[in-house]
Amino acid sequence: MFGIILGLAVLMGLAYIGWSILWVAPIAAGVVALTGGLDLLDAYKDTYMGGLVDFAKSWFPVFMLGAIFGKLMEDTGMARSVAVALTKLIGKERAILGVLASAAVLTYGGVSLFVVVFAVYPLALTMFKEANIPRRLIPATVALGAFTFTMTAVPGTPQIQNLIPMEYFATDAMAAPFMGIAAMMVMAVGGYLYLRRREKKLKAEGEAYTEPKDKNVLNQDAVTPNFFLSLLPLLTVLVTLNAFGWDIIVALISGILLIMLLNLPKFKGFVSAINSGASGSVTAILNTSAAVGFGTVVKAVPGFDRLTELLMGIRGNPLISEAVTVNILAGATGSASGGLGIALEALGSRYYEIAMESGISPEAFHRIASLASGGLDALPHNGAVLTLFAITGMTHKDSYKDVFVVAVLIPVVAVAVAILLASIGIY
Repeated sequence: MFGIILGLAVLMGLAYIGWSILWVAPIAAGVVALTGGLDLLDAYKDTYMGGLVDFAKSWFPVFMLGAIFGKLMEDTGMARSVAVALTKLIGKERAILGVLASAAVLTYGGVSLFVVVFAVYPLALTMFKEANIPRRLIPATVALGAFTFTMTAVPGTPQIQNLIPMEYFATDAMAAPFMGIAAMMVMAVGGYLYLRRREKKLKAEGEAYTEPKDKNVLNQDAVTPNFFLSLLPLLTVLVTLNAFGWDIIVALISGILLIMLLNLPKFKGFVSAINSGASGSVTAILNTSAAVGFGTVVKAVPGFDRLTELLMGIRGNPLISEAVTVNILAGATGSASGGLGIALEALGSRYYEIAMESGISPEAFHRIASLASGGLDALPHNGAVLTLFAITGMTHKDSYKDVFVVAVLIPVVAVAVAILLASIGIY
């Protein structure tokens, strides 16, 4: 037990100061192995690498195709087209709503979080400037649209955080729709009202929009494709995945082919976009797989049985135990998918057994696992948060307070609401 806690502390501490989880996770796993009485070399070569490889084998196609889909949406201008149209439709007087809606639509359509940040940020600058909203609110606005409800709550979302639980609970992407919609409303409405309140408060204190030091991201004259055509690939992924029940791999390939078909005059750039997306996906899948490998070692030590007893012994609804476990591990790794992968690799089968024995729908366990992965994951060391600040030119001091409220605090409340619904049989 002490070794597992120490290993988690090492993992979280080193990730927090910016060290890559690719080599931090094996070190943390070594701490667990040594204190758990395992042979260090065998624990690394067999147990750790076995968990890493098994996860990568199962999920690499999804990571790669998702990254290629997002990169093609970005390079063809389709992602920007969607964002531009939505922000214009909503209007400058509701700039915060326009930016978060743009980020939400792109994320729900299957575009990766990182691509969404690049696509939406230039538009956020324009909108916030016209509305004279302090620029420090841009990171939280984008985070609300891309890192929260469309990632974990909205039924049918093709984001990986909603797909991973399917393997463990024999569910689909639409699992527990009422719980998901309720959580979505808490996050979306609660986060938006908070940001509007912050906008009014900052303006009342005399704070106004300030120009960024780096204006290279501003390319307002770029020609964008037709909005309705740009929506088609997003709709294709959603419809084929949820309405037709196609495998996510087939759904993403369909979206990719449609992007290419609709942008034939730009075919010379396809290879570059596909190469870039495929290369970027390698780091993403390895980061998550490394975290899962750590969880595999934890599962192999004797202290894991005691840890399982403690987690399963949390009083009340077993969904509370699952939510606590996933949230803590997501926070420790600074990764929603990483924490989710560790938790379900270690305890997914146990939670499925509980679902079968208790009469609670496996769909409820799926949705709570997904929702919980999007809470403490957005602590200061989270990779997406760091990227968001780097792109927007903000610092933790400038903007993290607001990111914490919309991407950590409110999502945790949303999990509690979803658990409450499940406890009265509403899935």
